[in-house]
Amino acid sequence: MKTTTLLIKNAKIVNEGRIFNSDILIENELIIQIAPNITPPKTVRTVDAQNNFVLPGVIDDQVHFREPGLTHKGTIKTESRAAIAGGITSFIEMPNTNPQTTTIEKLEAKFAIAAKTSFANYSFMFGGTNNNLEEILKVNPKNVAGLKLFLGSSTGNMLVDNLEVLEKIFLSTDLIISVHCEDETTIQTNLKKYKETYGDNIPIQYHPHIRSEDACYVSSSKAIALAKKTGARLHVFHLSTAKEMELFSNELELKDKKITAEVCIHHLWFSDKDYNTKGTLIKWNPAVKTVSDRDKLWEALLDDRIDVIATDHAPHTLQEKENNYVNAPSGGPLVQHALPAMMEAYHKGKITIEKLVEKMCHNPAILFQIEKRGFIKEGYFADLVIVNPNKPWLVEKNNVLCKSGWSPFEGTTFKSSITHTFLNGSLVYENDKFYDIKAAKRLTFNR
Repeated sequence: MKTTTLLIKNAKIVNEGRIFNSDILIENELIIQIAPNITPPKTVRTVDAQNNFVLPGVIDDQVHFREPGLTHKGTIKTESRAAIAGGITSFIEMPNTNPQTTTIEKLEAKFAIAAKTSFANYSFMFGGTNNNLEEILKVNPKNVAGLKLFLGSSTGNMLVDNLEVLEKIFLSTDLIISVHCEDETTIQTNLKKYKETYGDNIPIQYHPHIRSEDACYVSSSKAIALAKKTGARLHVFHLSTAKEMELFSNELELKDKKITAEVCIHHLWFSDKDYNTKGTLIKWNPAVKTVSDRDKLWEALLDDRIDVIATDHAPHTLQEKENNYVNAPSGGPLVQHALPAMMEAYHKGKITIEKLVEKMCHNPAILFQIEKRGFIKEGYFADLVIVNPNKPWLVEKNNVLCKSGWSPFEGTTFKSSITHTFLNGSLVYENDKFYDIKAAKRLTFNR
């Protein structure tokens, strides 16, 4: 194999709680040296980071890229390309596609698509149902990210509402069990009440009243109680309420935690005050809730009760999103703008860049035991992102890269730009230009 060498000069590296100036020498797919003033070999390609931040590539532990079956909304190719432009170098995609990823055969079919078309490193969650425990037990934990269970509304038969089955799953698998927690009975009771008044044209402002704090807390508290009872390894996705924060602890290091938590960009950025201007464009499940809820999510993120920041990137067409409340689907595209949005929080002093890297890069790697990623270390894969914190840009329709072609951030000016993305040692994106290089790899896990 031909050796490819690349040198990043004048990097302001952010890694493991430190910011320091250094060079990074890459050979083939790996970082082989981190040191000041590296003298380049004769044939090396040099990239000058110009004293901008160099971060580990972001690892997004929750995306919906819509392939197979829902490809009018997005594909693995289109959405992973947008992710690369947003500094996300690895993603874990969810099982509620069509067909759903609930058998080993369907799981491997998705891996085959990604192997041909993905711009970013990839893995997939296996989907649990009320009747596929036999298939769950076939999953190889060394090359699959984990198990996803929907404990609230979901497509088709992916709602796991049989408590006996749920306990059996928790007892039977060593996989990380990631859960969407909203109580279906509570939601349906609330929806019925508002439908009696408004029919299908319920004002969007009532979304967080329908998919309420109670709906979230009832479900997440039950899941956590079951995890404690069975000893299962539980990861709770997209938390949205202040009340749920009492369920999580910061007493242990992440590697020792059995119960972990995630928050998403939209729950950190938006609040119920934004429904007036954004409408159904910010309809998500769980719902964006109050300013007070958002403040408490930030507090828990910063004191380490919440471990990971993700996107829950879930594109729909603009035409679909512009339906009335009942018919507008929940979800929105976020991979391209997640890191720039968190850099806004850094500029405002809400989070340090070291903590941002911990939550978006280091912790997903630790939590899912991803092999040789998430850190800037010698011997690790060279997944790297250069961020210029002083290069503003305006989010407009013409620079949105996901297939659906819209963003809830349209009209926002971000202060920071992702200028370069390196994937497995290859420069794949530079100043709005993509290079035609197949560098993506299937994630593997140290389990």
